Amino acid sequence: MVSAEQNPTPQTPEAEPRPARLTAAAALAGLEGLALLVGGVWMLVLGLTGSPDDRRQAVTGGVTLMVLGLLPLLAARGLLLRRSWSRGPAVVTQIMALPVAYNLLQADSIAIPGGIALGVVAVAALVLLVNPATTRALGIRGPGGSPDQK
Repeated sequence: MVSAEQNPTPQTPEAEPRPARLTAAAALAGLEGLALLVGGVWMLVLGLTGSPDDRRQAVTGGVTLMVLGLLPLLAARGLLLRRSWSRGPAVVTQIMALPVAYNLLQADSIAIPGGIALGVVAVAALVLLVNPATTRALGIRGPGGSPDQK
């Protein structure tokens, strides 16, 4: 009779504890999604209750920001649940955030600290998302990797 200790079952990514890097990447993506959602609601409310130059543009901008906020929120949820598909939207969100951060840094206003914060968050999230521990935890194989390659 063969005991379980002599013939261990292979560990799946879900059986191992979630790496802190993966949790941190999910938190950063969720934070970005929440910021977009709050900014969209704020823009929409101001567009509807205030006196904007163009009410239609303010409402459209607010709705657009709220919809864009869904992508990083869904990616964050997928990262927490260890769904391999979630890394793609999370990486795309960070790449899209970098030019926005750059444009905020070019402003001569209070937007500069926002640009610094967004840039730091985007770069940190990218580093966390491409980390080998994160890749393994999501069950993503490299190019030419076989399913049983560690």
